Amino acid sequence: MELVKIDINTPSHQAAIIELMNDYMLDEMGLGAPMKAGLAEKIIAGLKEQPNYLGFLYFDGNEFVALANCFVAFSTFKAKQLFNIHDYVVHQKYRGKGYGRSFLKAINDYGAEHDFCKITLEVRHDNPKAQRLYKSLNFEESNPPMYFWSAEL
Repeated sequence: MELVKIDINTPSHQAAIIELMNDYMLDEMGLGAPMKAGLAEKIIAGLKEQPNYLGFLYFDGNEFVALANCFVAFSTFKAKQLFNIHDYVVHQKYRGKGYGRSFLKAINDYGAEHDFCKITLEVRHDNPKAQRLYKSLNFEESNPPMYFWSAEL
């Protein structure tokens, strides 16, 4: 297995992002429906415009099996960069085989090697499988606990 930092201008990376995001959207923890027409192009164009985009793919030697779309931020309390895993997906046919664990471990190692102070992510309250994975790799609820709020615009 190989951790690959995404080059958003590489066509094979773009194709992998879209394939894995569509797989995520099809999942019950996603939208439960396929990606809408025209969204793929907007995703790639939008990611190209984000100077703080940090993406990873997991490559098994034949194909990309997992994706993490991340965004770099800055911790004022620690005066260091952090990154948030916004999308984390292992293709359905590779789930339950340890790819999710090894991929997240590789991402953690990348963060430590590049002097990030922490990695954040959000997880649905009704996704106990993901919660178990994250907890097993030392992710925990923020201290103090935080809510993840949003306002649609």
